[in-house]
Amino acid sequence: MAKSILYILTNEAMPGYVKVGITDKLSKRMSDLDTTSVPLPFKCYYAAKVSDAAKVERLLLSAFADQRVRSNREWLNIAPERIVAALKLHPHDEVTPVDEDVDAETRNAIERATRRSASNFKKLDIQTGAVLTLTRDDTVTCVVQEQNLVDFEGEILSVSAAALKALHSLGYNWTTVNGYQFWEYDGETLMERRTKLDEGA
Repeated sequence: MAKSILYILTNEAMPGYVKVGITDKLSKRMSDLDTTSVPLPFKCYYAAKVSDAAKVERLLLSAFADQRVRSNREWLNIAPERIVAALKLHPHDEVTPVDEDVDAETRNAIERATRRSASNFKKLDIQTGAVLTLTRDDTVTCVVQEQNLVDFEGEILSVSAAALKALHSLGYNWTTVNGYQFWEYDGETLMERRTKLDEGA
């Protein structure tokens, strides 16, 4: 059976929302989604070649039905890493693009949006000295410092800069990331903790 690509996309202009879909040409699909009605381009958080992609997509959307934004849309209000964790239960080949073709103006706009979405560790109930774990590799960690910074491999960095450096070490040549999607504390991504806080949970 031919394999199609099941993708998980995020967009800094739509924090907290994730798009799931299927395509045979990921770069074209992402280009098609980058229209004038969307202020920032989508980022491929994860992509996988799977057999019977339509069935896998249906199962994922069913598993997270309570997180769907609308029943007739492939949008979820969930941390993208939760979808990745579920997808990893199914045999697949990861094909997440490791390179980005982002011009300087777009990169600056994404970085500004990422900074706006940053939160304070104290508000997230994470104390100085706490250890954060990288979602893509749980052997990679950083240590929370004061002023919303972390110590990663002896270097004091922002959460996003530390995530970017860690992901570079894993072979991703991305130029921007939202670190709140890639670092976990106590079994939750920082994005999930912030969402719970915003919702008063």
